[in-house]
Amino acid sequence: MNPAGQVPTVVLADGRALAQSNAIILHLAEGSALIPDEPYPRAKMLEWLFWEQYSHEPYVAVARFQVKYLGKPANSLDAKLVERGHGALKRLDQALATSDYLVGVGCTLADISLVAYTRLAHEGGFDLRLYLAVQAWIRRVETDLRISD
Repeated sequence: MNPAGQVPTVVLADGRALAQSNAIILHLAEGSALIPDEPYPRAKMLEWLFWEQYSHEPYVAVARFQVKYLGKPANSLDAKLVERGHGALKRLDQALATSDYLVGVGCTLADISLVAYTRLAHEGGFDLRLYLAVQAWIRRVETDLRISD
C-alpha cells in the first residue's frame, strides 16, 4: 500500500491509501479545531510537525525503540542519539515554558504529534523530571484528549 514500504499507511473509505503519520493526521483532522484557521498559527503548527519528524522522532523514538524493544540498556545508547534527544526535549521545554500549547491557540495537531513519543520518552532513558514545562504540557494534552496509560 505504501510505495516506500513503510508504516503507517491508512486506506481511506474511497480506497485511496495515504502514508506518513503527519500527512494522515492532517487529512483526518481537516476542518477541525485541531488545525488553526489563521495562516500564521497554521504555519506554526506545520513548523512543529516538520520539526517533530526531523528533530524529535529520530532521537526520542529511536532511543525508546532500542531500549524497550531491542532490550539495550539506556546507558549503552549512542551518545549523539541521547544528546539530540535531550536537545529536542529541551527545545520543547523552552517553548512550553511560555505557552500552554505549542501553537498557543489551544491543542493542535502539533501537540498531538509531539506528545505521542514525548510522553513515553522515559522508556528510552530520558528523565522527564528534567523538563517541568513538558511534564505539565503532557498532562494538559492527555486531559484534553483523555489519554491514559
